[in-house]
Amino acid sequence: MGAVSALGQTVESAFARLKRFENCVTVVPELETYKGLNSHLGAPAAFTRPAHWTRKTTRTMGPVAEYALAATEQAVADAGLEASDLQSGRCGVAYGSCSGSIAAHLDLFSMFYEHELKNVTSGTYIKLMSQTCACNLSVHFKTHGRLVPTGTACTSGSLAIGNAYELIKFGVQDVMIAGGGEEFSPTQLAVFDTLFATSLHNDAPKTTPAPYDRDRDGLVIGEGACTLILEEYERAKARGAKIYAEVVGFCENTDGTHVTNPNAAMMAASLKGALSDAGLTGNDIGYVNGHGTATKAGDIAETVATREALDCAVPISSLKSYVGHTLGACGSLEAMTTILCMREGWFHPTLNLSNPDPACAELDYLMGEGRAIDTEFAMSNNFAFGGVNTSLVFRRT
Repeated sequence: MGAVSALGQTVESAFARLKRFENCVTVVPELETYKGLNSHLGAPAAFTRPAHWTRKTTRTMGPVAEYALAATEQAVADAGLEASDLQSGRCGVAYGSCSGSIAAHLDLFSMFYEHELKNVTSGTYIKLMSQTCACNLSVHFKTHGRLVPTGTACTSGSLAIGNAYELIKFGVQDVMIAGGGEEFSPTQLAVFDTLFATSLHNDAPKTTPAPYDRDRDGLVIGEGACTLILEEYERAKARGAKIYAEVVGFCENTDGTHVTNPNAAMMAASLKGALSDAGLTGNDIGYVNGHGTATKAGDIAETVATREALDCAVPISSLKSYVGHTLGACGSLEAMTTILCMREGWFHPTLNLSNPDPACAELDYLMGEGRAIDTEFAMSNNFAFGGVNTSLVFRRT
């Protein structure tokens, strides 16, 4: 595993702050300069470029790809992978983000306003293309296997993990670099602001977001990246790799009804599909890491779907109450924390949740100090614009 987020630049530092219940939301002064933008909140990553990187390392990378590379360097080292493992042709990359670097998009489109190419370089397109994370990682680590860019908005990270799992499960690859990333941009906030879906607690940033709470007022945008190394189980055991968990179930489906409105029935079908893939029932799942955006429609649809699919009041909480909605990164960051909590035997609460919305389904909402839970299986769910639904099931090893 490897991670860059508002909680920290490493897995260890991020998990330590999670256990201290630190909300990372702050006022972003730049946002106050945009007329008509109601929310001025964000959860930027505390990122410093590694000292060993050179200009050549990052010349085709915007911030999103840099976050992905930093997280992946950590993960590759943590997994103990050698160049021969990465370059064998049996190692691939599945990685996604909502888009490429927004800054690079602005550089390219400046030609329309300034009528000159002074901001356009040979690396501009590589920085802005939707597969920038996946391709830059493949080139940097010299992989020759499958390349799966997953640009599916808020399911980019979870879909990457699911696709990596299936490629290994069906014998196509032995090892996969999987995850998602996102860089903070006012444009991303504006998308949700125009939908009246952003939090307006500009005077009290630590009190928001509040997923599942009756008094929540919307989401906060964050940024970062998280990488998981997936490997065929017997191969990992044979080389003595440190194994955090086993992926035992995955399902993705699409609503086919609306590009932004959540569809609880299809969300539930995704969760049921992951349970079926894992050969489990709802009672086997000891914890669910919810998508938990702190939007009314999203929270209600998600919890109704979770209750229907698992048919029990499963313990649930949302990481977004700590780091905001990290968009393309959230699926992998939430998978990581789900696994770490499962190994710890303690699951984090949802911050700012004190009065669960009665319109949300009857679930066991974790509040306060979190809870000690001894479970063999945990689930992590994500849902995205475009009607994309994903569910992952992990087994503690």
